[in-house]
Amino acid sequence: MMFKSTRDSAVRVSASEAILKGLSADGGLFVPESFPTLTLDDIEGLSEKSYKERAIEVLSLFLSDFSDEQLVSCVERAYSAKKFGSDSIIRIEELNDTAQMLELWHGPTCAFKDMALQILPHLLTTSAQIQHCENEIVILVATSGDTGKAALEGFCDVPGTRMIVFYPEDGVSPMQKRQMTTQEGENVAVCAIKGNFDDAQTAVKTIFVDEELRASMTENGKQFSSANSINWGRLVPQVVYYVAAYAQLVQDETIKLGDTVNVCVPTGNFGNILAAYYAKKMGVPFGKLICASNENNVLTDFIRTGTYDKNRAFHATISPSMDILISSNLERLLYDLCGEDDAQVRAWYESLAKTGTFTISDEVKEKLSEHFYGGCCDDTRTKETIREAFEEESYLCDTHTAVAVSVYEDYKTQTDDDTLTLIASTANPYKFAQSVLSAVYDELPADEYDQIDTLCRLSGLSVPKALSELKEKPVRFTGSIPRETIKETVAEMLGL
Repeated sequence: MMFKSTRDSAVRVSASEAILKGLSADGGLFVPESFPTLTLDDIEGLSEKSYKERAIEVLSLFLSDFSDEQLVSCVERAYSAKKFGSDSIIRIEELNDTAQMLELWHGPTCAFKDMALQILPHLLTTSAQIQHCENEIVILVATSGDTGKAALEGFCDVPGTRMIVFYPEDGVSPMQKRQMTTQEGENVAVCAIKGNFDDAQTAVKTIFVDEELRASMTENGKQFSSANSINWGRLVPQVVYYVAAYAQLVQDETIKLGDTVNVCVPTGNFGNILAAYYAKKMGVPFGKLICASNENNVLTDFIRTGTYDKNRAFHATISPSMDILISSNLERLLYDLCGEDDAQVRAWYESLAKTGTFTISDEVKEKLSEHFYGGCCDDTRTKETIREAFEEESYLCDTHTAVAVSVYEDYKTQTDDDTLTLIASTANPYKFAQSVLSAVYDELPADEYDQIDTLCRLSGLSVPKALSELKEKPVRFTGSIPRETIKETVAEMLGL
């Protein structure tokens, strides 16, 4: 299995090279040159296996230059019952007759990013061994909240690596900020920026293709890589959990083998729903992929009109991990839908860089509409959905999952499609305690930990130890910089 760039189909790198580099030198994203197929017999076999066994089988289809022993080692170290609360790793809970909640947040940082970022450090260091790379690997991360903490936790004190995380100063929840700024580890650094997530993400991607900085890194025995979902090593573990979730529904006899299941995903950067699309492309019987956005509804408009336009107001919402106007992983989907026409992809993204917009052809839009439905909701509706799910279904959603539930309800009303739907539940509600509590309770304590205690009393849902312990942890990182100085800050931190 080789990988090519979305902006130059002639590029060919191995899986370990793709993971180690993170981003192609031409600015494109790495994608498999072909996709393996899972038959119904294969899926039936996976339904009888554990999550770890499912992960090993799916990963082996893509990471062909990893030995069996290396893959087993990566999976065993990433997905332990100690880290995820049980061997099941994922949980599937019934919301109602037509919706099942795919809970992806039982890992150490209480967000779905753990599903990929607990294994990425092992994939990355193994890739370095395969490539005989002796450089120190510097991982740059732009985060809208959850990726930062999950990456910091995953890479904390991993030998041969350093990590620098940038997050929007006013664009994360208090709990997300506290998780990052109290992070332990000698090889990590966290810095706020005066700007939004898109500013941080754009700066990081620019650094990756900066020839001068790359040369300086090489001279100093270092090289960049990424823990964002632009890195194939971040995305492929997400494909795993969608394959595993369908297999689990079969094992639980919630569905029969071969039944179609829709998937609804709250997303801003498009990686989480792209992973579901890739699972469908491999043969998992997924139907409509429902893309749920908050008020930053650039993806909703794109799916409905075929025009991507980031020239719009940016909204800071109560679902901050989705406050994104430039959805990086959409590039991978468009490369696939346009028949892997790299020149067309380059043209679209040159237009996006210059004008902030591009429009796809009617043919590509038709393919997009065949697979995807786009919907959105504002903060008011998000809170109403949290309250309704709690009072009517006894299910407590975080602010991102609630966006997905709301959009799913809109989809069902508009289409009369009652196909069983898997809704990605992406974070523990305590990560956004203030917003969640205000949705279900009229009196809001001022102190964040009093809010958590009140929410615990109301819901009966236990508070994760990883969050309750933050109260006593000292804050290590307090810096904040202008967004224009990210490159200089990175160079200074690395002594270049």
